[in-house]
Parts: sequence; C-alpha cells; structure tokens
Amino acid sequence: MDGLIMAGQLLLGLSILVILHELGHFLAARAFGIKVEKFYLFFDAWGVKLVSFKYKDCEYGIGWLPLGGYVKITGMIDESMDTEQLAGPPQPWEFRSKPAWQRLIVMLAGVFVNIVLGIFIFWMLTFKYGESYTPNDKLVNGVAPGVIGKNIGLQNGDRITAVNGKKIVRFEELISSKVLLGNSTITIDRKGETKILDIPGNVLEQVSDYGIAEFVEPRVVMGRINEVAASSGAQKAGLQKGDSILSVNGKPVHFFDEYFPVIQSNKGKAVSLSVLRNNQVVQLNPQVSAEGTIGVVIPKLEYPVEHAKYSFIESLPVGASKAWGSFTDNAKGLGKVLTGQVKANKAFTGPVGIAKMFGSEVDWIKFWSLVGLLSMALALMNLLPIPALDGGHAMFLLIEMIKGSPLSDKFMERAQIVGFCIIVALMVFVLGNDILKVFKH
Repeated sequence: MDGLIMAGQLLLGLSILVILHELGHFLAARAFGIKVEKFYLFFDAWGVKLVSFKYKDCEYGIGWLPLGGYVKITGMIDESMDTEQLAGPPQPWEFRSKPAWQRLIVMLAGVFVNIVLGIFIFWMLTFKYGESYTPNDKLVNGVAPGVIGKNIGLQNGDRITAVNGKKIVRFEELISSKVLLGNSTITIDRKGETKILDIPGNVLEQVSDYGIAEFVEPRVVMGRINEVAASSGAQKAGLQKGDSILSVNGKPVHFFDEYFPVIQSNKGKAVSLSVLRNNQVVQLNPQVSAEGTIGVVIPKLEYPVEHAKYSFIESLPVGASKAWGSFTDNAKGLGKVLTGQVKANKAFTGPVGIAKMFGSEVDWIKFWSLVGLLSMALALMNLLPIPALDGGHAMFLLIEMIKGSPLSDKFMERAQIVGFCIIVALMVFVLGNDILKVFKH
C-alpha cells in the first residue's frame, strides 16, 4: 500500500507538470496560428492509447507509457520522426512556415510555464504557511557535527557564525546550497577562538552517501527518560521513566552527541550510568544491545524555532527567490557533475527516488513543495542543448537566426535521432541507478 501511495503521488505530480508544460507549447503554437495535431499526457507508443478524443482538429488523449507527454505540431521535425508531411510545400498553418522568432517562442513556452508554475507554487506556500527557521544566534550550545562535519574539522559545541565571510542569520543556511555545493568557507567560534574551515567541493557527494544529519545539526540537550522498553537492558537494570542520565562510564553526558557515541562503542557490554532520580544520584549498570541501545526513549529539549508570516504581496519575492534558488542550485549541481567534482550516480535521482521523496503518507505541503522543485528541475532539464529537448530545438533556431537560413531537414532528422538516443540512455541510467540504490539499501 505504501508503494501505491508513493507511486500515485509521483504520477499525479508529474502529470500536473507535463500537462502544463505541454499546454505552454500548445497555447503558443495556437497563438501564432500553428496547427496542433495531438496533445497527449504520456506517450501512445506504437499507437496504443488509454483514452483519446478529438476536438477542433486536435486529438487529446492519455498514452500508456508514463515517460512524459507531447504535443504534435504540424510541420515540425520532432521525436515522432513523422516527416511525411514535410514532403509537400510549406502551408501557412505549419510550424516551418513561421518566422524563427515565433518558433523559438513556441519551443521555450513549456519551460516558461514550468518556471512560472514553480514561482507560483512557492509563492502560495509561503503566503499560506510562512517560514519556520532556527535563529543561528540563539543556538547557544553550538552544533553537533556528524561524520562529514568532523572530517571537515568541526567539533561538538562549535558555533558557526559565517559562510564565505557573510554572517549567518538562520541555521538552515548551513545546510543550503551555499555550503553543500562546496568550495566555500565557514567561520566558527570555538570557545572564543575564531577559526575558518574549508568546505570541500565533493561535500554534496558525501551527503548523498551519509545523509544531511551526518554533516551538521544543532547541538541538542538530553531530556528526562520518558519510556523504558520492556525486557530491555535498561528495564532489567532498574531505569525508570523520569530518570535523567548524568554520566556514562564516568563521562558526563548533557548532550546527545556525548551520550550516543559512548553507548554505541559498548555494544554487547554493560555500562555504568549515574542517574538523577528524585534529587538523588543512583548508580545503574544496564546491558547495551548488539544494536547499540539500552532500551530507553529520551526526548530532545527543543531549540528555538521562529516563524515568519508574510502578506500576499510580501510572499511573492520570497517564493520567487526559493523557486529561482532551486533552479540555480540544480544548474550548479549539474556543473559539479560535468566537471567531475560530484559523481553522476550520487547527483541524479530517478522516478523511484522521487517517489520515496513524496513518501507513503499524503502531506499536501510536502507534495506541492516537491512539485514546485520538480517544475524548476524540469525547466532546467528542458533547456539543455540536447536535440529532441526544447533546448536543442531552441539552439538550432538560434543558429538559424544567426546564419539567416534554416538547417536542412536531413540534419534535423539525424539530430533528433541522436538526441532521442541520449535521452533514452539518461533514462536508463537514472532508473538503473535508482534500482541499484534500493538493492544497496
């Protein structure tokens, strides 16, 4: 059932994006008097379609192959490779009869719609829900670095004050692209001493391997035990709800980053705990399980979180900044892959990975946030100068405008074949990468 919910959310999100993207091409073509023969969600490969109907000389439908969608524009060489209509003389309603600038607008209209949609989604989310964030200056206990953070040189209790020399206002900036894309510096305050640490260019790859929690998190104080598991080492040793753990094997523990490493390093052994109970210190010796737990649930004492609300107009620049930021982050990430700083199998996520992002529960805030991010990612992908993509068509149209004459039909046909092969190879790669990740997990 969980898989169906994830797949359902993925299909719904992608369907919204594909329909609106293709609607951009459709409306632009119609605006210039170009005939559109088909408008399909998903591909009706080999003529197999789930639903179809005709309205005003255009066939609308849903294909069986859920790899996107398309509009079939008369007089255009596209991925359908239908070149029979090009044998006759150009007709006024055909794509090839229109000026290059009009054809360029038609090609870029889908990307334009995706960008506008992404901005609109983040605008509405910001207006309705505002923003929750952690004020960096209120993290008086500093941060708790994970494996990645410690490799960089961070220590428990460090207070990170700036990124690339610019003061940090929100803790969330530390786990944003300005840091995770690497080749940046962070300024830290370590017990009154200022230090500057370099963030390596491959930090994003490490985050892909270990998870963002292994980079850096706010340092969190341990609360009182609120649950003791039955038949656990803690219950057998006499730990009770309401106890506060003061030390493990003689080492004081006040923060989770002090407690967990000691417990984990004593798997299968008994540990000595000093516990505060009713204002008295009690000594107990629970057995640590093979998994590295003693069987207690300890709540995290909340660190300060603030919430900002915006008016309808104020939300627009905030939402637009989020949307455009995701676009530029994806572009920078792609640059990292092309320059070899990040491995492609760590950077790209296919349908299985995206479905997991949606999750097995329907959370509409999460759903629309992901649709907004995917809309901006789809815009960037379609701008790539690969034949068969919008960016490839746009590239050839720009060449035509510069040289003053169109490229030959034969060249365009071959370019479409090459582009189609590249796209299929990329799809096989990301899907195979997804499947490999599942097996590794």
